[in-house]
Amino acid sequence: MAKSSSLVGESLLGLKKATHRPPNTSSPARYLFILFVITLGCIYAAPNLYQPDSALQIKGTSASVPVDQKLLELATGALSDAGISVKGSSLDGASLLIRVESDEDQLRAKDVLVSALGTTDDYIVALNRAPTTPQWLQDLGAKPMSLGLDLSGGIHFLLQVDMEKFIGDRMENNQEGIRDLMRENRVRYEGIELDGRQLIVTFQSEGARDVAEDLIADQFVDYRILSRDVGGVPALRLTMLEDKVRELEDFAISQNLQSLRNRVNELGVSEPLVQRLGRSRIVLDLPGLQDSARAKQIINKFANLEFRLVAGPQTRPSQTETYIYEGVSRVLEKANIVTGDQVTNAQQSYDQDTGLPQVSINLDNDGGRHMNEVTKNNVGNSMAIIFKELKVRTRTVIEDGVEKTVPYTVEDNRVINIATIQSALGFRFRITGLELGEARDLALLLRAGALAAPMYIVEERTVGASLGEENIEKGQQSIVVGFALVLVFMLFYYKGFGLAANVALTANLILIVAVMSVLGATLTMPGLAGIVLTVGMAVDANVLIFSRIKEELRELSPQQAIQTGFDRALLTIMDANITTFFVAIILLSIGSGPVKGFAVTLAVGICTSMFTAIMGTRALVNLMYGGRTLEKLRI
Repeated sequence: MAKSSSLVGESLLGLKKATHRPPNTSSPARYLFILFVITLGCIYAAPNLYQPDSALQIKGTSASVPVDQKLLELATGALSDAGISVKGSSLDGASLLIRVESDEDQLRAKDVLVSALGTTDDYIVALNRAPTTPQWLQDLGAKPMSLGLDLSGGIHFLLQVDMEKFIGDRMENNQEGIRDLMRENRVRYEGIELDGRQLIVTFQSEGARDVAEDLIADQFVDYRILSRDVGGVPALRLTMLEDKVRELEDFAISQNLQSLRNRVNELGVSEPLVQRLGRSRIVLDLPGLQDSARAKQIINKFANLEFRLVAGPQTRPSQTETYIYEGVSRVLEKANIVTGDQVTNAQQSYDQDTGLPQVSINLDNDGGRHMNEVTKNNVGNSMAIIFKELKVRTRTVIEDGVEKTVPYTVEDNRVINIATIQSALGFRFRITGLELGEARDLALLLRAGALAAPMYIVEERTVGASLGEENIEKGQQSIVVGFALVLVFMLFYYKGFGLAANVALTANLILIVAVMSVLGATLTMPGLAGIVLTVGMAVDANVLIFSRIKEELRELSPQQAIQTGFDRALLTIMDANITTFFVAIILLSIGSGPVKGFAVTLAVGICTSMFTAIMGTRALVNLMYGGRTLEKLRI
């Protein structure tokens, strides 16, 4: 038997490495490092022990709306008069947070505050959760994990973007562009029509078709020609390139995502989930929100404004549209001066002279310049404002012999105002002619940004707060029961080594919670499942080590068996964990919703379990058995 001072082991590469300290002992620096990491983990996991208070958040719709001590006194006074106890309040200049005793008080308090603040659109009252983390932990940057929809309750929407209409509208614009191109170059054509995703241009002669083909190929590079005749008549059948279609789809989804995020911010929802699903769908989760009617009213609404000139006698009929305004037919130009897409800010207010609702509009740089240029050259003429809204309807269709209800969109355009241009308009002006509710919603939608493409809700699911509490309770029970069974098994089967493994497992659980809290990850039910799975994987690493030590005891002394068991099991543990980590990263990158919640927890758990199983367990075993003369090892 070799002397303890000359004990050797094997590295990962199988090379001999000499140690200059007693067998199975670690340097003080390693113990201090492990202790430091565990201490940090305890600090940053601690905020999750403090349950948040039910609270209400009040904030202004713009920076000009005051959120001050006067508002705080008004809100708390209204709650006191309604018999609702206030636990505390805080004012940070941009928003006001009021804590109440329970979820029931929270729901009552919202109605009270909405009534107390009046009917103006200056303030947003939202349900929220106020952290109770001690200040010293907050000063260190420690915060609890956010809870997902399935744990905190709220509303889940699956939205379908109407790509057919969006692409069709773009092709209609190109249809007008081709018509203008033919006129400018004096190419005689019979007509241009849109057939699905194809544009068909018919001509009087093959020569005109050939000239038009060169012009279109030069000016409209995003189209390709499918055929050069239709029914024996000279014509060009055009379709949009697939790359361009995908580019437009990406733009529509990106714009709609940004607009939805802004709209959700207007609703005052904390920690919302807004993400793309496939080529034409969007997933929207609103944790903590229970007013689904209001959410649907704002999210599922496609409203915009168009500013147009009233057509003059010289305007070609093909460039005009007719609308009814106050019972009279009015002919407007098709071309827009500006649209709601160019609005940078919109606020609902009241006309000081008439007391009627109005919307104050601010335009961006391009929109303001174009508005000024057009109105400057048309002083004395009239300008109309069109309120454009897409409404979702349903119809019944037969697919594969099965009757299904399918949503679709209907465009509702109406003129809300026609006025004479008295002088050149600029970047700021007001519009009237709207009802109070319309003015509020339009101001909100314009502030949030117009949707690039209409969309409708294809799936809606409401998770109540009580169901969220039940999910949390069951998830905690599964973790506690699974964890307890593992602890008992390890202690019973592996004796002292099992005790070391149990301490490491406990540290692993603390580190998972701490890392997820620091990363700002959202905990979901699949995330809780990931924690349970990680506990099992951490045990598996310890089982591999201890089984290896048992095997080595047949040929080596106890101290040599411990060291060799840890060294030789390390490569197997790393192989298993690294491959699983890659799977978690793939799930995280291509998954969505519940899959991502599971992947995040799994990836974090793999990293922490490798640390605790390899470094933590070995440090504890070294403390228990290292440097001692062992005749027999109970494992």
